[in-house]
Amino acid sequence: MREVEVQGVRLGAVGLGTWQFGSFEWGYGDRYAGGEAATIVARALELGVNLFDSAEIYAFGRSERILGSALGPNRSRAFIATKVFPVLPLPAIVRWRAHASARRLGVDAIDLYQVHWPSPLVPDATLMAGLRSLLEDGTIRHAGLSNYSVERWRKSEQALGRPLLSNQVPFSLAAPNAAADQVPYAEANDRLVIAYSPLGQGFLAGTYSAGRRPPDRLRRINPRFSTGSLERAKGLLAALTEIAARHSASAAQVALAWVIRHPNTVAIPGARTVAQLEANAAAADLELDGEEFQRLTRESAAYAGG
Repeated sequence: MREVEVQGVRLGAVGLGTWQFGSFEWGYGDRYAGGEAATIVARALELGVNLFDSAEIYAFGRSERILGSALGPNRSRAFIATKVFPVLPLPAIVRWRAHASARRLGVDAIDLYQVHWPSPLVPDATLMAGLRSLLEDGTIRHAGLSNYSVERWRKSEQALGRPLLSNQVPFSLAAPNAAADQVPYAEANDRLVIAYSPLGQGFLAGTYSAGRRPPDRLRRINPRFSTGSLERAKGLLAALTEIAARHSASAAQVALAWVIRHPNTVAIPGARTVAQLEANAAAADLELDGEEFQRLTRESAAYAGG
């Protein structure tokens, strides 16, 4: 698997997001949480996937427990990332919640501890004090952010007094804005963009259309899956399908390949099955040529700007 190296950390270009582990929103059920999830994690490690991303808010800690249990004695082979949800993120509370996440994950130290969202109430400087103490005592190895603007990322680093490894943001052909600011900042400063929802929650997989909308609740309430949005995406989805055919690949694999073709960028799609995990991992080695990349970029801009 192609790798990305930032600040001495080497990560596979495609990781695994675990929001779906234990979360009722996706409708996967307890059978998935108790069986398939562990099989997916084991197969991911075999394929060279080493970035596993969770959050304390995912199923209220259950995702972390499932991930920790699935990794078991192989935890040292994984780069484990999780997130603190910034409800009153005072330093003592941030510390307490980091230790709680580490216990659920079954690790002595969390590889990457991220602030899930900017807090509207607590200044970033206060929150960074909590992260700084966790870095200093070794509870976390790296600190990062999620859903921060570049300007707030920069100011948070100033408050922390050291680099923040990464910013996890929505980034896909359906939501391409990170290419204009997050990626250039990461490339220029040896930082990392972690692309979540790199398939637009399945929007870019070629599964859905204006006449075939998703059955699950989480997607049906998402405006991206409205009839109008799917109609507007015809050009983008057609380009994905045509380019996929050239590579004997799927539309989803092409969409992932477009994301990780950007410098200093990794993607963390979820996976419902082992087969889906394998397809996602294979996308790390799919090479788009310049014309294909530019065509997808143009179609993405036309969709996003519409």
